Amino acid sequence: MPRGDVFVSYCTKSDQDAAYELVSHVEAHGIECWIAPRNVQGGTDWAAEIVDAITVCKVMVLLFSPSANNSPSVRREVMLAIHRGVWIVPFRIADIAPSAALEYYLGGHQWLNAFPPPMDPHYERLCTCINTRLALPSNPPPPVSDPAWPAGEPHLSTMHPRLMIEPANLRRLESTLAVYIGPFAEVAVHRAAATASTVDALLQTLGGQIDSETDRRKFISGCQWLRQPD
Repeated sequence: MPRGDVFVSYCTKSDQDAAYELVSHVEAHGIECWIAPRNVQGGTDWAAEIVDAITVCKVMVLLFSPSANNSPSVRREVMLAIHRGVWIVPFRIADIAPSAALEYYLGGHQWLNAFPPPMDPHYERLCTCINTRLALPSNPPPPVSDPAWPAGEPHLSTMHPRLMIEPANLRRLESTLAVYIGPFAEVAVHRAAATASTVDALLQTLGGQIDSETDRRKFISGCQWLRQPD
């Protein structure tokens, strides 16, 4: 099985040991994983490497913990995987509910609870789930409609007037956001612009992708050019 079939998403600040333990168990079953920082090539752009890895993977395993639940980086990775049509397996190592943002993206996905201990039976179930998914045909391109939105439910874009932004301004907005979050900016801007009804709502949504409160305020302040004159 070629390296890169499985991308492991986790909170690097607090869950690295748990993530590497997961990878060791999964790879012991002959399933090759991509995980940062192990598979990030030296001297390359970290965010670009992650975008490339998510683009080519077939399955994302989300190591779901309290830290991951509140991580903008994890949320960006999940959002990109959804956008690329990648199947996500949330592996929940703590008995907590997902945040509203992650629940939105992961609605309809199969959650695997990795508690109580011991962990070995949970890893076995995870490997079975991954192998079953990898045996299916390659993921189709993502549909035009939002894949995370429950069938039959009205989408925000039909409930509120959509904010109309010139393509040139969207590209400028992507470039500005990319300073803070890298290549994820393209997906974030297009997804937010598809549902935002006001400039304030758009900037607040995009600002939520930035980890630093100082940088978040700087980004929003620096995008006031987006406002149309009265």
